[in-house]
Amino acid sequence: METKRKQTIGLALGSGASRGWSHIGVIKALSRAGIEPDIICGTSVGAIIGGSYLAGNLRKLEDWVLASSRSDVLRFFGIGFSKAGFVDTERLNWFLYNYVAAEEQRIEDMPKKYAAVSTDLDTGREIWFTEGGVADAVRASMALPGLFPAVHNDQRWLVDGGLVNPVPVTPCRALGADIVIAVNLNSGIVGKRNHTTPASIPTERRGVLSSIKQQAREYSNSIFPNHVKKDEAPGLFYAIANSVNIVQDRITRSRLAGDPADLLLTPRLPHIGMLEFHLAAAAIQEGEDCVQRAMPEIDRLTP
Repeated sequence: METKRKQTIGLALGSGASRGWSHIGVIKALSRAGIEPDIICGTSVGAIIGGSYLAGNLRKLEDWVLASSRSDVLRFFGIGFSKAGFVDTERLNWFLYNYVAAEEQRIEDMPKKYAAVSTDLDTGREIWFTEGGVADAVRASMALPGLFPAVHNDQRWLVDGGLVNPVPVTPCRALGADIVIAVNLNSGIVGKRNHTTPASIPTERRGVLSSIKQQAREYSNSIFPNHVKKDEAPGLFYAIANSVNIVQDRITRSRLAGDPADLLLTPRLPHIGMLEFHLAAAAIQEGEDCVQRAMPEIDRLTP
């Protein structure tokens, strides 16, 4: 009598900056339902969460993000101001090695198949990391231009994978997934603008250096949603952030139309700004709720 082969499940964790904490809730809810993916592919923040999960650090990462305040997050962006980006790379490395994967952890040694998606800055090609250092792969996958410095790897400069493949269904299929559950964080994010009064930012007026430092501080504050008065012209960084949202929304639609997931989870996160990492609790809870809403379809796909 022929034995039916167990279907291989792939989990594609999409990009979306701070909305990506919802991936934690998705993984927790799937686990409670008895679903453990055999393959995990991630883009940008999806690569962070997927790498942390397979390295056994997800609970530690969740505890850290839930305890982090807006000021804690701003420390990543207010120190390392340079021509390459606004991120303090030493602090970023500390975060990756402690909460994602140790410096020596390699993808080949992970308990399950894993891929992180990045983009070749010169050619626009999609790059998949399926071997090598986990932290190195994650760093390349999350290198959002202007904030994080590009990563040099194998004679290429690499940046955020969300520029070419925001929801990495394709690598899941290529690594052998029969069923792909994908998480799209970019649904409903375009056209959301917050009309409230921003907190004031102290101003310095002492020379060019002070001016540059002031711009860096304003940048650090502006990476959160740009709260503006109604009918007021959008600020520079709101325009940049929402432009990224528009591009990712359009690319996501195109990629999923060409290579659809078997199940697409779309957490409802338009109220969370691009880099509001301090709103982790709400994002994680929505990730769990999203899985619960999809349970009838999940049960149908994974009997």
